[in-house]
Amino acid sequence: MYFDPASGLTLPQGVELATVGRRIGAYFLSIVLSIVTLGIGYIIWGLIVWRRGTSPAFQVLGMRVWRPNESRPATFGTMALRNIVGGIATGILGIVTELISFVMFVSGGRHQSLADKIGSTVVIHDPNKIIA
Repeated sequence: MYFDPASGLTLPQGVELATVGRRIGAYFLSIVLSIVTLGIGYIIWGLIVWRRGTSPAFQVLGMRVWRPNESRPATFGTMALRNIVGGIATGILGIVTELISFVMFVSGGRHQSLADKIGSTVVIHDPNKIIA
């Protein structure tokens, strides 16, 4: 583990906080993957990889959802909370909450969206698959 001064988090050695660009890329990749898998394939894929603390787009880009308070990857329950409850909260007022979430994500040192705040998570880049 090492201390990341930019985010104020202790992260596993060999991983870094996912950049804003990588997170935005994952957002657009998830749209493409949803279309290619006809939606249902994306949902099934997501339910399978949630237990490893990732999503289909995050998995393709080598990213994981991390629980800094527990120093471990997110569980299936945390991913459900983050993606379902966080997704509903983000979309509840439409463009207003989407913009608030985006501003929080871009301006915060930990790059946390509203869904990340709800799940108490951050997204890390794990290119060498250090976290099992």
